[in-house]
Amino acid sequence: QVQLVESGGGLVQAGGSLRLSCAASGRTVSRYTMGWFRQAPGKERQFVAAINWSIRSTYYADSVKGRFTISRDNAKNTVYLQMNSLKPEDTAVYYCAGNPLGSYYIPDYDYWGQGTQVTVSS
Repeated sequence: QVQLVESGGGLVQAGGSLRLSCAASGRTVSRYTMGWFRQAPGKERQFVAAINWSIRSTYYADSVKGRFTISRDNAKNTVYLQMNSLKPEDTAVYYCAGNPLGSYYIPDYDYWGQGTQVTVSS
């Protein structure tokens, strides 16, 4: 089993930055595709960004392209999400997820963290 624990959320003003971390334990996730998702109050969970195991491929939602950067350190079993130029509409609970099949297909994400709150004030 894989346990994922997110950290780094908080309250920030619009235009500010935050860096989220997702630490994996229980099993190495170096061969997993890792992703970040978010869920705002009253809305469905949505995809934010993903990175494949080789770090050669990343994928972003249009709403965050150019502002967010996903990265990973396989030696530390950790995934990051650098969020810049934050907007109030980025306010949500952010979840880290792991896909052992290595695809970007959302139903293949088997492992999820508990989430970390990001609040962007205007």
